[in-house]
Amino acid sequence: MSVLAIAGSPSHPSRTYSVLEYAKRHLEAERVSTTLFSVRDLPAEALLFAQFDDPAVKQAIALVEQASALIIATPVYKAAYTGVLKAFLDLLPQNALVGKPVLAIATGGAIAHLLSIDYALKPVLSTLGARHIFAGVYIVDSQIQRQPDGGVQFAEEVEQRLQISLNELIASLQPTQSLVSSAS
Repeated sequence: MSVLAIAGSPSHPSRTYSVLEYAKRHLEAERVSTTLFSVRDLPAEALLFAQFDDPAVKQAIALVEQASALIIATPVYKAAYTGVLKAFLDLLPQNALVGKPVLAIATGGAIAHLLSIDYALKPVLSTLGARHIFAGVYIVDSQIQRQPDGGVQFAEEVEQRLQISLNELIASLQPTQSLVSSAS
C-alpha cells in the first residue's frame, strides 16, 4: 500500500508543499509508504503541449498508476486549482483514478474559497474515475506559519483536521475483514 502525494503548486517552497510534507511524515509514522511528487518539476513544454510520450510525463503517470491512494494538494488561484495541476490532470488516462481513494487539500488566502475543492477539483477527479473522494481539507494561508528554521506550524484546528483526514485515508487502505458466519 502506497500513497502518492501530488503538489500542484507552481512555486517552491510553498505552503501547499509544506502540508504534503506534514502528510508524508504522518503517513510514514503509520507505516504507509508515501511518495511526494511536484507537478512543477515536469518539463513545462511537455505539460503545455500535452506530450504524453515525454519520459518525465510517462514516469509521473506510472506513479499515479502504481499508487494505492492519492493526496492532491493545490493552492487556490481565482477560485480554482492551479493551471499546472490542470495540465497534469489532463495528461492522465480517462480512468486513472478508478479504485483509488483520493484526498484533496487546498490552501488559499481567504475562507471565501472554501468550496473550491467541491466545485472545481472534485468534478475533475470524478471524471478521472475517482469514486472515493474524501471530504477535502481547505486551509487558509494565515493558518500556516513559517518558522525561522524553515519549517511550518499549523493552527491547532488545522492540524486536527489534517490528522482526521489522513487517518481516514489510512483506514481506507486497510483490507476489510468480513465475518464469515458458519452454518450449523
